Amino acid sequence: MLKFLGAAAVVFSCTLIGMTVASSYSRRPGEIRSLLNALQMLETEVSYGATPLPEALTHVAERCDPRVAPLFSRTGEELMTMRGITAREAWETALNQYYPKSALTRADRGILLELGNSLGVSDREDQVKHLVLAKEQLKLEQTKAEEASLKNTKVYNYLGFLGGLTIVLILI
Repeated sequence: MLKFLGAAAVVFSCTLIGMTVASSYSRRPGEIRSLLNALQMLETEVSYGATPLPEALTHVAERCDPRVAPLFSRTGEELMTMRGITAREAWETALNQYYPKSALTRADRGILLELGNSLGVSDREDQVKHLVLAKEQLKLEQTKAEEASLKNTKVYNYLGFLGGLTIVLILI
């Protein structure tokens, strides 16, 4: 009976590990989609609303998906503190706090860091161009993420379960 409970615990644990890895693959496309929507809102705020950047970021954070809202709200908060930091520094600070909790990859983070380099530095039209460029790059990453999700989600779910069974068979 004790062997059976131990075996069940090993299989269950390995299955959970596989499901955890699989969930990051399935979360990433949705998170990128939410980022794209938020960047579209920011583009609208900057180009049509002519809203100052701190306010625009706060408005976007209030209206966008809760998964990506912390990135925009934190950046807006950093800019409103009046500590003399640039928009790039505020964006980078917020991104460094947001990234570890997200399902984003280094490539996604690189795109967002590059976008941060142009925030608040130039005129409205130039910022819109950089937002459009970042959205296009994220769309490519979203396509890759969806393909990886389709391929890897099932693999890691099965791998976790079958890996647990293999460990049990080796130990028995």
